[in-house]
Amino acid sequence: MRRPHRCGDAGQAFPIYITVVAGLLFLAFAYLAVGQAAANRNGAQTAADAAALAAAQESRDQLAGGWLEVVGDPTKWQDILDGDTELVDGCWRAYELAAQNDADVQGCGQAEPLGYTVDVETNKSVGDSIVPGTEDFKSKASATAVIEPRCTFDLPGEGGDDGDGNDTLPLPQLKCDDTDWDLDPEDPTTLPAPEDLFDVHLADSQANDE
Repeated sequence: MRRPHRCGDAGQAFPIYITVVAGLLFLAFAYLAVGQAAANRNGAQTAADAAALAAAQESRDQLAGGWLEVVGDPTKWQDILDGDTELVDGCWRAYELAAQNDADVQGCGQAEPLGYTVDVETNKSVGDSIVPGTEDFKSKASATAVIEPRCTFDLPGEGGDDGDGNDTLPLPQLKCDDTDWDLDPEDPTTLPAPEDLFDVHLADSQANDE
């Protein structure tokens, strides 16, 4: 008995095989496009976060410098810790950090109660992919960084005598998180650094594509 000839079955299966392979390739390229977009979006968010933090850290350093100038007068400390003083706009640092992360600042402004909100856009697009239009598809992101005081203190009730017959107000102990500082303006090692006085952190961070 002769076996039936199956060439026809093989011929019918080949187009199905081609269709399945084509579908798999399409999915692979689609996933690649999604990955490219995600990488670009992450780059935008990194740039926005770094820019906002840099601007806030610039103002933090100014506040710390202002506190050092009035360290001998504790009645002025609280205004400094609350940020109730004139500051030079720190947005110039945001532009620097965004450029270092291959992005451009679209907007930078002070945030309440004390901080900065920065919007950036990547300089590079997602690039060519199977998805139409990605060659002009850029990612945008925004971030807000805030400055918060770490320290508290209690003003002394009475002044003392400095030895020359003049009343002076003794410096109170400065409590910064878990550290207590017994301050001596003549001894720099007893004075907290900017990061000891103020905390800088991200309060909001979000990306979107365009």
